[in-house]
Amino acid sequence: MEFEPVIGLEIHVQMDTKTKMFCSCPVEFGAEPNSNVCPVCLGLPGSLPVINKRAVEYAIRAALALNCQINTRSLFARKNYFYPDLPKGYQISQYEEPLAVNGWLEVKGKRIRIRRLHIEEDAGKNIHEGSKTYVDLNRACAPLMEIVTEPDIDSPQLAREFLEKLRNIMRYVGASKADMEKGQLRCDINLSIRPKGSKELGTRVEIKNVNSFKFVQKAIEAEMERQVKLVLSGEKVIQETRTFDPSTGLTHPMRSKEEAEDYRYFPDPDLLPLIVPKDWIEEIKSNMPELPDQRLERLKRDYALEDYSARVLTENKELGDFFEESLKYYSQEPKLTANWLLNDLLGNLAEVGKGIEDSPVSPKSLAELVKLIKEGVLSSKLAKEVLKEMVATGKEPEKIVEEKGLKQVSDEGQIRSLVEEVIRENPKEVERYRSGEEKVFGFLVGQVMKKAKGKANPQLVNKVLKEALSQ
Repeated sequence: MEFEPVIGLEIHVQMDTKTKMFCSCPVEFGAEPNSNVCPVCLGLPGSLPVINKRAVEYAIRAALALNCQINTRSLFARKNYFYPDLPKGYQISQYEEPLAVNGWLEVKGKRIRIRRLHIEEDAGKNIHEGSKTYVDLNRACAPLMEIVTEPDIDSPQLAREFLEKLRNIMRYVGASKADMEKGQLRCDINLSIRPKGSKELGTRVEIKNVNSFKFVQKAIEAEMERQVKLVLSGEKVIQETRTFDPSTGLTHPMRSKEEAEDYRYFPDPDLLPLIVPKDWIEEIKSNMPELPDQRLERLKRDYALEDYSARVLTENKELGDFFEESLKYYSQEPKLTANWLLNDLLGNLAEVGKGIEDSPVSPKSLAELVKLIKEGVLSSKLAKEVLKEMVATGKEPEKIVEEKGLKQVSDEGQIRSLVEEVIRENPKEVERYRSGEEKVFGFLVGQVMKKAKGKANPQLVNKVLKEALSQ
């Protein structure tokens, strides 16, 4: 019997605000433990939460990008549970009346429905060291969006691609940096299996807090395999919460699955209903930035980029921004600029362990390098040398060319003089070429380039040499 998965995702996205969801403490990754806390985010008696308007704006932007219906009235509720990193004993979230509902996102031609997008606060962080556990509450009260899909995902690969596209959208709308390594995007997986073609839903298992795209795919694959083995052996799948261990590639039991009633949701008495005026929604909608799919089509249309280059530049927003910033300084060669950025600059940066965000080469410097190549000042070979030096020193290309004397020789008279020398010094090879051995031509070109110390314009060398040999 063949089985298929039924997958829904619950994604937590930390919004890129300067302060927390209900207080003015800064949101800062890597700060000294428990340094960014106050009576509100510690839940001390008498402290009152105040809604962060910028977080609401970011959530609306994200909801619009995900084709959601924005509710003009939503409610904050208390989600009650006890855990060391939850100082209040409850989390402020939204339950019955969320900010946004009924959205969708299309991935590889399949529409994945989004049930809801709501705002909540994050918990703190437990740090386990041997038999001890330390609690850092800097993250407590950080602003989150929770995005819940319908169970429309039918493969591990599609789950991964959905998350990658969602992350990109969050970055494009400016709602979040969505860096999984910093915990700014975390994913819970709801998974069941059923016989292929069946409409019945199986028993659902939740896998908590998976923190990379690769691990999301692997966790789904491992859990599918586990559930199929249970069913084929006549055992039942138990509804529970599990965790994924990347070191073993397996999921392990964590606790029995909670239901909504276990959390005893009720409206937060300290917060009034969140009323979002329609004109504010319209204002946000009219100022929405370009989304990834729109940029992809524009890069292909306006710059005639092939699909692969356009996709790479779209899927990494910072890379696409670097490319378009470079074209502001030299717009005549978008394809050449894309090639030097994607192949050469990224390759050089990888060698020194840097990404495009901390590149010593600015978009303007890359544009100047491309211009020197196009104008024949630098050959492709010399340009690679110059770029390596630019990455190492951060210097401008013209300065490196001047300091190292790397300017390409494009003076026809100078090249003709070198060609004549080579013809005089290699009479046997010249005779062989004139007798029909065309492969000797490459040897003669090499001799000219050697005399020019690699700086002669290759196209001009070929042209002048052919003319001289035909006489």
